[in-house]
Amino acid sequence: MNKPFSRTVLTAALALSAAATQAQTSNVTLYGTLDQYLNYMKSSSGKSLTSLNDGALMRSRLGFRGTEDLGGGLAVKFNLEHGLYADSGKQNDSTRFFDRQAWVGLATPYGEFRAGRQNSVAFVRSADVDYSGRTLGSLANWYALTARYDNDLTYISPRVSGFVFEAHFAPGEQSTGSPSSKAVWQFAVDYANGPVRAGYTGVRARPAANSAVGRTIVFDNLYANYDYGQGKVYASVIRSNATTDSASGPLQGNNAGLLLGATGTLVSGAAGTATDANRFHNVVQLSADYRVSSALRVGGMVGRIYDTSNAKEGATGASLGAFYDLSKRTTLYAMGEVLSNDRNGGFVLSGSAAVLPNFEAADVNGQRLKAMQLGILHRF
Repeated sequence: MNKPFSRTVLTAALALSAAATQAQTSNVTLYGTLDQYLNYMKSSSGKSLTSLNDGALMRSRLGFRGTEDLGGGLAVKFNLEHGLYADSGKQNDSTRFFDRQAWVGLATPYGEFRAGRQNSVAFVRSADVDYSGRTLGSLANWYALTARYDNDLTYISPRVSGFVFEAHFAPGEQSTGSPSSKAVWQFAVDYANGPVRAGYTGVRARPAANSAVGRTIVFDNLYANYDYGQGKVYASVIRSNATTDSASGPLQGNNAGLLLGATGTLVSGAAGTATDANRFHNVVQLSADYRVSSALRVGGMVGRIYDTSNAKEGATGASLGAFYDLSKRTTLYAMGEVLSNDRNGGFVLSGSAAVLPNFEAADVNGQRLKAMQLGILHRF
């Protein structure tokens, strides 16, 4: 072999090796949030509660996410996320460490494919629903929302002409029956063009075969917002049969429970036994915020939960909030809420994490709740 040719081959091989090494680079990011707030609540029954709580805006968490570039427009991605109570140091779910997310996926030029425990389509779009991001100041959050599901298989499209499409299938994985029995389907479409954003998220959860109540659990959410320069105006409508009259617990006999659990199973007694699946609520919410300065943002929300069964199990709510950025990572916030339950309504305030402690049944059912919070959120 002549020397010029061998040098050319060697140079080409080294170049290809360097390109392959560069293409297959990987990175892992450690991240998290700490959200702590002082909470004061008072019921029209006369009872009041004062406490230090976790997660008004964002659940305290510790996460790892990573990407490996495979070249050719392909990349492997993963996300592991652990929820915790920063006020006590306890983990959120004693049965699992990575309770918030645990998935691996493949990104391609034609979209992204994922498998594992993932955030729901509605939860991912929380910031598009109202000024608070569907947290403690959001009526949409006080009603019903399953934040994530186990065993989730997902496809997320690239954004084309302003549109993104998303589809999820979480099989039931029970010992008998087909994978579609007790499965959860999710669908989403999101459109963004300049100051306008709008979309739809939907969930369909099937009960087990031959259930006493064979009604599919439904969660449909239409949302839109408009950026007018100094802030945004938001509108959101929900239709769902996901709430239930709790068979036990502090809100016995009222609609404070959920029919659909975070694993996709129906959680009211034995799966498929709750007749409340036949009752739908409609939730209507309007919200807006205004940026007073580069650091200060204020906002408000009003909304109504309608009980379509005429059983007087609805509620009306409103909130005001202010958020001051000390830096790009640290925010101080103050919020106030009013939640007025109908005669038979049993809704309670809910943040990114559950409000603990909360009121007992006599202080919630048919009562008006007022609350104020002062908190700090840090992201790293």
